[in-house]
Amino acid sequence: QPIARLPAGYSVPEGRTKPWGTGHAVLCAKDRIDGDFAVINADDFYGAGAFRAAADFLTGESGQTNHAMVAYRVENTLTENGFVSRGVCETDASGMLTGITERTKIRWQGEKIVYTDDDGAVLGEIPRGQIVSMNFWGFPASMLREMEAGFPAVLDKILAENPLKGEYFLPGVVDRLLHEGKADVKVLRSRDRWYGVTYKEDKESVVNALQSMKDKGEYPDK
Repeated sequence: QPIARLPAGYSVPEGRTKPWGTGHAVLCAKDRIDGDFAVINADDFYGAGAFRAAADFLTGESGQTNHAMVAYRVENTLTENGFVSRGVCETDASGMLTGITERTKIRWQGEKIVYTDDDGAVLGEIPRGQIVSMNFWGFPASMLREMEAGFPAVLDKILAENPLKGEYFLPGVVDRLLHEGKADVKVLRSRDRWYGVTYKEDKESVVNALQSMKDKGEYPDK
């Protein structure tokens, strides 16, 4: 994900070292994508059920206007070692996504789940059972054109407001297309527990969890 790979007429602000976010990451792969595709985070473990659901959607139901997202219960996606970023989702009665809000600082506070500002001040509480995005998406090929077309406007906002750390979030792209009536997003619910190495302290628990799954025969030893 080269930081200098930007639309014509844009350049990296002086002092910026942070990548431009998950939306930009997908755009960096667009020359290798020639059809419907799935997106995952490279440092997350999603569970076999999530991959089956996404594969069934992409091979059986997807069309030029159809998108899918694998959703998790928020309490199944947290770490004991700090904050995480999640897209908090809203759905209608038929299980279609109606909105998604990126929360960049979600953590446990005792038995509660809260989200905070950058200084740690609590802004609100998230109820257990709330579904969130883990950036596991199923997209039609047309999504790449929409992402590319929307990037300059987001870049303008980033450069004006937060040039060193602002990001082009993939959930934000989806939310824009929802509100513009350009996308229908089916929510595929996963009962799996997410595992990820957000912090180095997470490594031991992830290793143990994966070993437990292998011991139970859910995955091969290698």
